[in-house]
Amino acid sequence: MPSSSFPTLRDLRRVTRERAKAEAAEWAAMVGYRDGALTRLRRDATPMRQMLEGSAVTLQIASETGMSEGQVVNRLAAADRVIEHAPKVWAAFGRGHLDAGRVREISLTIEKLERDDSRQRLDDEAVPYARTHTVAELRRWLRRFVARVEADLTHERAETERAKRHVRVEHTDDGMAWLQAYLPSHQAAAIETRLERLAKTHQSTDKADGIKRSHAQRRADLLVHVLTSAPTDHLPGTPGLRCDIAVTIDAAVLTGAVEGPVEAADGSWQVPTDWLLESAFAGEAFWHRMLLDPITADVLAHEYKGYSPPDILRRALTFRSGVCTTPGCLVPADKCELDHHVPWPEGPTRGSNLRWRCKPHHAYKGHDITPALLDHLRDTGPGRALTIELKLDDAA
Repeated sequence: MPSSSFPTLRDLRRVTRERAKAEAAEWAAMVGYRDGALTRLRRDATPMRQMLEGSAVTLQIASETGMSEGQVVNRLAAADRVIEHAPKVWAAFGRGHLDAGRVREISLTIEKLERDDSRQRLDDEAVPYARTHTVAELRRWLRRFVARVEADLTHERAETERAKRHVRVEHTDDGMAWLQAYLPSHQAAAIETRLERLAKTHQSTDKADGIKRSHAQRRADLLVHVLTSAPTDHLPGTPGLRCDIAVTIDAAVLTGAVEGPVEAADGSWQVPTDWLLESAFAGEAFWHRMLLDPITADVLAHEYKGYSPPDILRRALTFRSGVCTTPGCLVPADKCELDHHVPWPEGPTRGSNLRWRCKPHHAYKGHDITPALLDHLRDTGPGRALTIELKLDDAA
């Protein structure tokens, strides 16, 4: 089959945009039908009939679209918020620049914001970011946006949610159950880190004892052991186990000059600063202070002559990046490989030339997909076509 018969990236981009436009047309039609039906009822029907038939409009839409009533209610509510408070977002949705998933995330953020000027600012800033980032990246950006523009309300929101903390057990089929916990983010992150390190510690023990279980199974078993053991019980081989959480705190927030949250290094969560300080100073906390160059983002000014950076620099780079630095990739930094942006030895071993990349994205460099090209992907707008050719040698 000749290569000309295959769709191009431009074709894929066009189809994706048409799908988004179709989603916008569906939302608009649902809103229009509801508004028209309610207008007719208010004009022609008695109050009793308005109440009875008005509640049936959602059911009618659900029946025609094949959705559940809950899905219809959620879509109508999301559309109403965006139409009222974010007209630029709604217009971009109609043009196919944003899909329903991104618009839904923006709508949920509108609901969380309490000030009109904050919603206006969101409408101004959300579309450019959402067009060039994944839904997962947008979700994290929106969390940071709320914490930034309404920083004085962050603590109040967090305290309200912390009051809802709970643990729930839901039994399912085949003798299994879900254990769910709604906890402050920094505590959940500490639990996650501890489970991960416990599982890695016991990996060699499993091998020696001939126990075959996956890493996920090992984590689950250790969680049960920790929660069902007496407080004096200790897991073998794990004396003095501790966990590290990488966070960033603005200097002005730390000194109390302004209000603001503590943010995870990878941007996945934020908590009030005093929550983390209370936890940190209640135990034996060890703090790393890093000053980043505002231009080069260099962590340490010292340059190392060898290829491999020392442990202290690797740890600092992990805290700095949080995740793989390839646009759109959210693989945690501690599961990535260090990449010299300018290949060594021409490129030095120092913070400004080192970045974390997950194994697949690191491997792209061997196929002429350079870090510069990967960085360029983020800046490639929806209207431009970008063709990538993989140059493989004969051995491959």
